Amino acid sequence: MLFNFSFQTAWLAVALLFSTTSCSKKNTTAPTANIADTAATALKSGAERTELYFHLLAGKKIALVANATSVVANRHLLDTLLAANIEVKKIFAPEHGFRGDGDAGEKLNDSKDPLTGLPIISLHGNKKKPDSADLSGIELVVFDIQDVGVRFFTYLSTLHYVMEACAEQHIPMIVLDCPNPNGHYVAGPILQPKFRSFVGLHPVPMVYGMTIGEYATMINGEGWLAQKAKCNLQVIDCQGYDRKKIVHLPIRPSPNLQNDRAILLYPSLCLLEGTQMSVGRGTDFPFQVFGHFELQNTDFSFTPTPHAGAKEPLWSGKLCRGFDLRNISEQQLKTEEFQLSYLLQAYQNFPDRKNFFLKNNFFDKLAGSDVLRQQIQSGKSAAEIEATWQPSLQAFQKIRKKYLRY
Repeated sequence: MLFNFSFQTAWLAVALLFSTTSCSKKNTTAPTANIADTAATALKSGAERTELYFHLLAGKKIALVANATSVVANRHLLDTLLAANIEVKKIFAPEHGFRGDGDAGEKLNDSKDPLTGLPIISLHGNKKKPDSADLSGIELVVFDIQDVGVRFFTYLSTLHYVMEACAEQHIPMIVLDCPNPNGHYVAGPILQPKFRSFVGLHPVPMVYGMTIGEYATMINGEGWLAQKAKCNLQVIDCQGYDRKKIVHLPIRPSPNLQNDRAILLYPSLCLLEGTQMSVGRGTDFPFQVFGHFELQNTDFSFTPTPHAGAKEPLWSGKLCRGFDLRNISEQQLKTEEFQLSYLLQAYQNFPDRKNFFLKNNFFDKLAGSDVLRQQIQSGKSAAEIEATWQPSLQAFQKIRKKYLRY
């Protein structure tokens, strides 16, 4: 059974026509390997369930944390709120910006939304956390951003800092929950405290198997905010979400996650961004291939060039040889889950292994410790490495279970 959310075919079109982008959901069926097949259920995000939260917003001055994925029935959530006479005073934007066309890691300045004139406060520029001035006069914060269930996806860090700011300023916060396309499993090493960064703040595995609403309640419940503060938090649940089923998202959660395959491969391939390998940024198929211009004896090649969302891609203009994963079906990827084999394959085929990992320790930040890098360098197999994760994953599963809502 698939939850079918047909992707937009052109990201630029989404960015330009965003206020009228369709987000209607349809259900179709298709065979999946080892995935529960039950009767079709209408799937709605928390944002779409306006009857559950519009009355909570009425008469209040609202700040909206949103991006290109924040949609309700053919229009952006911002436009939906304004049309309902809800007083939105300002917008907070995460990585990639409010309209979702910024590069990965690109610092974005504060601006104004050209369609509504509302101020946009960037949380991926000079600041990561709203300050007291940003929240002055705000009575309620609404958070609606699509996650993909991976620790180093920075929207989680934005969630953390907004919750922390709300707790400090005694402002309630509503999270409109979204289905997690990688919500069906838990995998990877747990982040160690000394490796905390904006690509990983919490002691969770790389793939944590929770929706962003569930994750928000875990941040609160486990006391992970500064000074163990508690955010006055309410989550508006999805309707009909089943983490065992494939979820198709209506809009790209970030510019380089362009389809279901890329989203399902992202947990496995993003670790390569801490190495010399290209993951296809600057092509029409990012996070569906990987390679390098010094690799030999491979039949597949690609050449990164500047693209929307990848203005200066790694190895731009160089012919990279590597591996093409586009022939793997979404059903197979859903069943196989996290694959350490891609990383090991890249390392073993790289001609200069001493320089495979970037010198800036970005790989360790993504992995959440330096242990995985050392295991790879020492020649351990995928099975040997994954076996070392199991005790901490079992401990995390007990924590996770307390906060599951579906």
